[in-house]
Formats: sequence, structure tokens, C-alpha cells
Amino acid sequence: MVGDILMVMTRHINKILFLVSAALAALLSLVLVSLVAPPAMAQLLPNSREEIQLSFAPLVKRASPAVVNVYSERLVRQSGSPFAGDPFFNRFFGPNAFGAPRERVQSSLGSGVIVGAEGIIVTNNHVVEEATALKVVLSDRREYEAELVLADERTDLAVLRIDPEGEALPFLEFADTRLTEVGDLVLAIGNPFGVGQTVTSGIISATARTDVGISDYAFFIQTDAAVNPGNSGGALIDNAGKLVGVNTAIFSRSGGSNGIGFAIPAEMVKRVVDSAINEGRIVRPWLGLKGQPVTNDIAKSLEVERPGGVLVTEIYPDSPADKAKLRKGDVVLKFDGREVFDENGLKFLAATLGEGESAPMSVYRNGEVKVINVKLTSPPGATEADLTLLESDKHPLSGAEVADLSPALAESLRRDPFDQGVLINRIVRRSLAYNFGVRPGDLIIEVNGTAIKDLKGLMKALEADENDGVWQVAVDRNGRRLSRTVRL
Repeated sequence: MVGDILMVMTRHINKILFLVSAALAALLSLVLVSLVAPPAMAQLLPNSREEIQLSFAPLVKRASPAVVNVYSERLVRQSGSPFAGDPFFNRFFGPNAFGAPRERVQSSLGSGVIVGAEGIIVTNNHVVEEATALKVVLSDRREYEAELVLADERTDLAVLRIDPEGEALPFLEFADTRLTEVGDLVLAIGNPFGVGQTVTSGIISATARTDVGISDYAFFIQTDAAVNPGNSGGALIDNAGKLVGVNTAIFSRSGGSNGIGFAIPAEMVKRVVDSAINEGRIVRPWLGLKGQPVTNDIAKSLEVERPGGVLVTEIYPDSPADKAKLRKGDVVLKFDGREVFDENGLKFLAATLGEGESAPMSVYRNGEVKVINVKLTSPPGATEADLTLLESDKHPLSGAEVADLSPALAESLRRDPFDQGVLINRIVRRSLAYNFGVRPGDLIIEVNGTAIKDLKGLMKALEADENDGVWQVAVDRNGRRLSRTVRL
């Protein structure tokens, strides 16, 4: 009887132990599954109160003292006549019928970034353009008179200097924008609409925007961080608090932010700042080539895998591209390790380097990709300092200021360095050249049937005494050949 009872109890205990073991096994399997499961859900949930309170505040607190307000003043001439813009009124009564033009002071506001502890500030050129007085206000409301060190219209950048009287100012370090990627978090700091320093957040929407049309050296970073009027010259920073770019423009039909803002990359900002401090001027290296984007049709004809790169169409003799053995028909895929898609992007990347520096170019040629090193130099030839004023009563170009259209002069005047001829830069009013009808910007390409390639050839043609007072001059005006004849 006792044995039967023990057997029954043993069976029940075994059942209980089995159920407990099964439950423990199920619980253990759940624990193991939770440990090996993808951590996506765990990343969505904060694990502490500190994680709930994550904020950009420490980053802003560290970076914002290096962003300043820039006030500029300029004199504006204003006519005393209410009909000053009316040509009919001006014709009969004159533009000063209601008194001489008056001058008034016009003020504008922008932002700037301290990039040197000794008081070096970078902003946009359009913020300080034609300013007669400049003032910088720090984030702690201290005010300083500012000196314009360098203004560069081509990149829309300007460098200012203030005197902090020996105090080391907070400044932003330059980020390496070669590592910048679409989707990176960024903050825009500036003074929109003059309401005071403001911070907006967003991401980098695109890099290497070259078709914006804002400046000659276009290679902009695009962001959706709110950028508004007054933000010009302000900072775009990354999550390390470094300067990614200088905010310069917005795409907007209303004047407010539509989520498309553009910033000049830090590599170009650094190049301009270094030039201002060390040389006091900007010497832009050049490659000496002309190219076009590789479209889908061109890619197929060249048997390139995909559209991209710059197809070389012309090479300037003895230029860096020529000395590097680049050829017409080559496709430049990368410059200094970065992809290029048009000539503007290639031009920008070359301009971020210093004169005498070398950079590798990945070039597609005859079905193979080669790496060619190119050593950059400044554009050669005559500059604006070499302009010559023609003075004579024997030829119709007297009163024209001319120079060889060299690569250096073409760069400064935004002309195509592959154009040939002698450039007319300026014309003295009421001179023979003025009455003859040539204009500044014309290229003199022929005099009395003689092709003109340089200033030496022009002077020789003008000194010839074989025309009996009859002069025929041909010029290139915006790609059109115009010919004029006059007897003196």
C-alpha cells in the first residue's frame, strides 16, 4: 500500500518537474532570441533618462561664439528728381531738374565666421561689397571696427580682420569636406532677418552642386537646414563642431527658406583665407584644358561604363595639362581622388590647391583607366597690369586700351583663355576708337587683311603705311565677326 502511494507520488513529481523544465526551457529560449535578435528595436528606445534628453545644445554652445554679425555701410547716390528714371523727362529737363543727386548711407546685415583666434573672419563678398565702413558684433555683443583684408567676387568670399587687443577669440576649425556625405547632420548658425543669432538643423542634401550659377567657382554643398536672408556668411557646421561651409545663398521664390540652401565648401574657404593672410591676393592654379560633360550618348560612343567625367576637347600649349601628357579625347573621371562631372567641378577642385602643388587625375583612355599626376601652375601671360593705351592720330584704334588675351588676363576678366586676339579692355570717350564703334570686350582679330594674334602683331599692322588712310578692322564680339572700314 505504501509502495503504491510512493509510486503515484513519484509519477506526479515527475510530471511537475517536466512542466517546470519545459517552462524554464521556453523562458531560456525567449531570452536567447532576444539576445541574438537584430538590435533595431533596441536602438529606437532610449535606455536612460540622459538618452531621452539628447540635444545639440553642447555643440551649439561651443560653436556659436565663433559666429558673428557683420554690419556694412555704403554710400548710395539718389537723384533729387522723382522722374529720374524717365528718359522722356530727362531728355527735356535733365536728370538734375529737381536738384543734384543726394547721397545717403545704406546699411546691411550679414553673418560671419571667426576662423582665426587673432581676429580673422570670413564672410560673403556680397555682404561687404562696396562698403565704406564695416562693423563686427560678437555673440557676447562686443563691437569691433573691421578691416577688409581681401574680397573675392569670383568665389563670393571676403576676409575681414578685427583687433581683439591680444585676446584669443573662439574660432571654428575647418572640416575635411572630402569626407562629407549626403545625409550627414549639419547645423546652420547665423542672423536671419536681423532677429539675432539663430540655429537651424538639417542634413546635407547634396554635394558638388555646380549648376547653381551663384559664382564662377561653383561646387556648393546643398542643405535643407533653414537658411534665410541675413544667414549669408554664417556657418554650416558638422556634428563635431567644425566648419563644413559658409552659407551663401538660398533657392526661393518668396524670399524665405524653402529647404534648399547652398554653402561654399570649407576647402575653398580655407584656400581664400590662407591666400588673404599669407599673400594678400589670390593666385588660382589652372589646368589649361577645356572640356564637356560626358553624356549618355558620349559614354556609349567612348565605351565608358556610365555617364560621368569630363571629356577633354582642347588643351592649351605648355599648360599643366599639356605637360602631364593629357590628350584630346581623354575623359577625366577623378581629380585628387574626387569624382568630377563637368568642367566647373574640375576647375573648382584645381583652384582649391596651391600653385606648384601636384594632384592625381584618373583618366579614361582607349578602354583603360590611367592615373596621371599634374603639377598646377598659375595662368601665364599678360595681366591687367600689362594693358597698353593706343595713342595716335593715324589709325582708328587710338584711345583703345588693349592687351594680349593671355590665360592670366582671361582668368581675371572671365574670358575664354582659348580665344585668340588682342582684347580691348577700355575705350577713352570721344577718341578715334570710340567714334570708330569698337567696344570694350571686343577681340581685334584682323587689321587690313593681316591676322592679329598678339599685341606685337597689332602694333606692326598699325604702324604700316601702305593703306593710303583706309583702315579695315575685324573684331570678334561674343563669337560674331564684325568688320568696319574707315578713311582717316
